[in-house]
Amino acid sequence: MNDGENRSTHALELDPRLTFDNYVVGTANRLAAAAARRVADSPGSAYNPLFLYSASGLGKTHLISAIGNHIRLVHRDVNVLYDTLEHMMEMVMEAIQAGERDAFRSRLRGSQVLLLDDVQFLAERRGAQEELLRAWDTLASRGGQIVLASDRPPTEIDALDQRLLSRFSGGLIADLSLPDYETRVAIVRKKAEERGQTLSSGVAETLAKVAFGNVRELQGGLNRLLAIQELDDRAVSADEVARLVGGRADLPRADEFGSFLSDIAGTVDEVVARVTPEQKLGDAILRWEGEGYRTLKLESALTGNPTDAEAEQCIAEYTATVARLVEIGAAIRDLDPAATELSRLDVLRNPDRIAEAETILDSVRERMRPLPAPPLAPRFQDLNLDGELLAVRAARAVAQQPGDRYNPFFVHGFDGAGKTSLVTALALLFEEITQSRTVAFMTGDEFSAELIAAIEHNQVDAWRARYRRARLLVIDGVDALMNTERAQEELFHFFDTARRAGVQLVFTASVPPRDLAGFEDRLRTRLESGLIVDLLPTAGDDELSAQMDAVVAAEPRGPTYDESFLNREKLLWHWPYIQDSLVQELE
Repeated sequence: MNDGENRSTHALELDPRLTFDNYVVGTANRLAAAAARRVADSPGSAYNPLFLYSASGLGKTHLISAIGNHIRLVHRDVNVLYDTLEHMMEMVMEAIQAGERDAFRSRLRGSQVLLLDDVQFLAERRGAQEELLRAWDTLASRGGQIVLASDRPPTEIDALDQRLLSRFSGGLIADLSLPDYETRVAIVRKKAEERGQTLSSGVAETLAKVAFGNVRELQGGLNRLLAIQELDDRAVSADEVARLVGGRADLPRADEFGSFLSDIAGTVDEVVARVTPEQKLGDAILRWEGEGYRTLKLESALTGNPTDAEAEQCIAEYTATVARLVEIGAAIRDLDPAATELSRLDVLRNPDRIAEAETILDSVRERMRPLPAPPLAPRFQDLNLDGELLAVRAARAVAQQPGDRYNPFFVHGFDGAGKTSLVTALALLFEEITQSRTVAFMTGDEFSAELIAAIEHNQVDAWRARYRRARLLVIDGVDALMNTERAQEELFHFFDTARRAGVQLVFTASVPPRDLAGFEDRLRTRLESGLIVDLLPTAGDDELSAQMDAVVAAEPRGPTYDESFLNREKLLWHWPYIQDSLVQELE
């Protein structure tokens, strides 16, 4: 490390003194010690993850460090990373502020064994949990080993992400409790031996009976006795132990749980007190980035030396915007579960593009608006029109075989002749047969007005998509589009799309297509390409009706309708064989 380099940007070093050889095993820690040995011998193959927990001072750090030291000694090619949760998060924050987050994660991805201490500080920290999940997934994909230590079991860590809880439960969770008397005696003797000191008879036993709260306090008492022996150059007797260590043998221990809670509360208070605005922003960045959201706004605030109030306001505004994005996504899903817009994560996961997300929702709402329904009456049985009229018979055929032979179907006649009633009956029969609400029924004026509104609100694409849902489109009074430009253009493009999709088109007007002044030729010719009827009986109607009945009832080898038009001049049918083609002159 360079002299000027900040040490906090690197993981912590393992204490080489903490090994399995000097770890005293008793009934209180036998399972944890055995599991740790197994993990150290075969990292990644058993007990993955290994989660160790106990009250403070009972040997978690010693055991987790022993795992790392053993792996480095026996598996020299395995990269071991040891850290505490708090220190790792400090490294993450510094990496974010320095714009080196990817470099930090690359270093993390380079490890094969992650030893993480003090994971109880995951509580209420979504960003830290997301960062651990990300590191976990990276390690798991390579078969890496994860060992964690905490002062409480996973189920007691507040607001722990269910994904983490599930991962913890997938390995082995082992606790370490206060060692029994015999183990405490062994610990005292072992530690004295490591220091090269000899204890007088009964000293270890007496010290083990003192009401220490944990092994760390027991070691502290032993250190005091050994210091006196070294400084006074004499052996301490068993009778002196209680007085020298400030306790009394055979006294019941103080409320260990109460002391534990007090220690933890003090530690948490200390951690919370030193959380800076940068750390709050960094934690928020990690949380939301882990959930797939862009965090540019938070990152910008992080680089601006924000006050605590500014950081909290920025986080609150960002969180509210994310909540709105979630609402927008849910609304789109409710409107159209198969909406392609749901895949627009570049917008729906980016709070900086909330305005675009709102526009997308408006477009989906427009697209999924119910189609304009036909009037409720009349039906064919209610019509006052002569049921033998060609127009009536043709309308029934269109409803029964939509998009097939008579497409488009164009009805013309003077005002009051019954055009609207006829196409209404057609639309209602279509709905009855298909058992669907896929009819779009509107006047020419309504078609033009809707288009203008769509242009005004920049919703033309959604407006088009809405009408693509129709299987039968009726425009009553299409002559209202005379001398329009954009409306005729839209109808022209929709015409071709609908015909290719098998959508039945029905139009009414006061005059036949050839007399539609102010219509573009390309649109007028398409209106003339189907079946054109009027509502007045004419010479030849009986013969034409007979021809129509033959077409409807024909087998596949019978006559088919390809490109025909019927007006007061001629009706053209195409038959399978050219010699059977028929041209019938009406006048």
